[in-house]
Amino acid sequence: MPAPRPLRDIAVVAFAQTDHRRTSDELSEVEMLMPVLHQVLAQTGMRTSDIGFTCSGSTDYLAGRAFSFTMALDGVGAWPPISESHVEMDGAWALYEAWTKLLTGDADTALVYAYGKSSPGSVRDVLTRQLDPYYVAPLWPDSVALAALQAQALIDAGDTDEPALAAVATRSRAAAAGNSHAQLRGSVPRGEYAVYPLRTGDCPPIGDGAAAVILAAGERARELCERPAWIRGIDHRIEPHGLGVRDLTDSPSTRLAAEHAGVFERPVDTAELHAPFTSQEVVLRKALRLDEGPDGGVEVNPSGGALAANPIMAAGLIRIGEAADRIRRGESDRALAHATSGPCLQQNLVAVLEGDPR
Repeated sequence: MPAPRPLRDIAVVAFAQTDHRRTSDELSEVEMLMPVLHQVLAQTGMRTSDIGFTCSGSTDYLAGRAFSFTMALDGVGAWPPISESHVEMDGAWALYEAWTKLLTGDADTALVYAYGKSSPGSVRDVLTRQLDPYYVAPLWPDSVALAALQAQALIDAGDTDEPALAAVATRSRAAAAGNSHAQLRGSVPRGEYAVYPLRTGDCPPIGDGAAAVILAAGERARELCERPAWIRGIDHRIEPHGLGVRDLTDSPSTRLAAEHAGVFERPVDTAELHAPFTSQEVVLRKALRLDEGPDGGVEVNPSGGALAANPIMAAGLIRIGEAADRIRRGESDRALAHATSGPCLQQNLVAVLEGDPR
C-alpha cells in the first residue's frame, strides 16, 4: 500500500554543520552552535525573526545539568519571543516535530538544530541511562559492549564476519575523505578489540559537534532554495525496551518506518544511514533492502556516516542534512535518510527526500 502523501509539501532548504572534533574544551555549547546557526540562515538570506518555528534536540545527560537546552537558546535569540520547542532526543526527531508543525499550517518555515559535547565525560557510561532501569542498567553494560553482542549475533547467524565489518569501516573512511567536516578520514587502523568481536575501527569516534537545517513549505521553499529537498515521507518506530525479547540481527522498526515513509515504492539512489557501529550497517541494509539484487546504484553513506563523525544528538539530523544536500546539489534525485537512538538500534526514524524533476 503506498504511503499517504503529506497534506503540504515541505522541504529541507538549508543545512550546516560544524567541523566535528575530538574535543572542544575551549567552547561552550552556545559558542559551538552559533556559527552553524549563522551559516544555515545565511544560505537562505533569512533572519531569526523570519523563522516561524524553532525546535532543538539535545540531552541533559551529556551536558550534566537540567534544562541545558535553555542556555543554547542564547545562540538562537529568544527575544522578541519565538515559537520554540525541544526534544530530549537526536535532532532528527526535532525535525519530525517541526515537520508536523508545518503540516498544520501554523508556520511556513522552521529552524531545527541539534548539538552534543561528548568529550567531557565517559559516553559509554552516560548511555547506560537509556537502558531499562530495573533489570539492565544496574548491570552497567556500556554501549560498545551491547553493540558487540549484536555483532556477535550477526556473526553467529552467518550475516557477516570480521573482514566484512572491516570493509564497512574502510569504505566509510574512504568516503569521508571528501567530507571536510568529518572527524576521521582516510585509512582505518583496525587496532585492538574494543569489545570482541568489535575492534576500535568498528566503533564510532567520540567527539563534539552541532548541525542545523531549515525547513520550508510549498512555494516558500522554492523562494529560498533553487532545488529543495522535498520530504516525501517520514516515520519513526521503536523496538521493545527489553533487549532479551528482541532479535538483534534484525530491525523490524526500521523496516516498518521505511514502509510508512514510502521507501519501497521506488528505488533510491542515496542512503545516509545512522550506523555508529559497522555491524549496525549490516542490520540496516537488510531491513531497508539495500542489498537485494544488484547494487542498483545506491550510494551508502557518501559522507562517511557516523563512523567518520558521531556527535551524539546531532548525528541523525546530519544524515538528513547530508542526504538533502546531495539533492540540492543535483547529485541525487531520491534519497533515504535514517536516524537511530538507544542501544542496538532501539529507535529508528526513516525519511525519503526527493528533488524536483530535472
